[in-house]
Amino acid sequence: MTLKERITEDMKAAMRAKDAPRLSAIRLLLAAMKQREVDERVTLSDADVVSIAEKLIKQRRESIVQYEAAGRNDLAEGEKFELTILSGYLPQQLGEAEIGQAIAAAVAESGAAGVKDMGKVMALLKPRLAGRADMSRVSALVKAKLGG
Repeated sequence: MTLKERITEDMKAAMRAKDAPRLSAIRLLLAAMKQREVDERVTLSDADVVSIAEKLIKQRRESIVQYEAAGRNDLAEGEKFELTILSGYLPQQLGEAEIGQAIAAAVAESGAAGVKDMGKVMALLKPRLAGRADMSRVSALVKAKLGG
């Protein structure tokens, strides 16, 4: 079963269970997927679906920070719920040690000597870690490793 099919089945299950908040979060993801399919005239692969989910997750995280800063904890809670639903469609996240190993391998492979070579390292890491690690966190770790 593809990830797209799994999401569709989860939507049907949420409809049968009359779980409105969960259904809303799943429909949000399906709408973003459909929009990309229509815009680009393609059929989405699992990797495409993961990238869409990552984008939506990033938006949720930013919204949570904004809502909490404004004292709107009710809205922040709704975003946190959507975040947990969307995160369920991402592959298993890597641990700190695994990310560190991937960074060390990419630095060695690219021959990076300093922060100026960070782009080379990130170019190697992005396809390897996509969907399995928060790339902003990976970027910060790479910068620290390269002495930035």
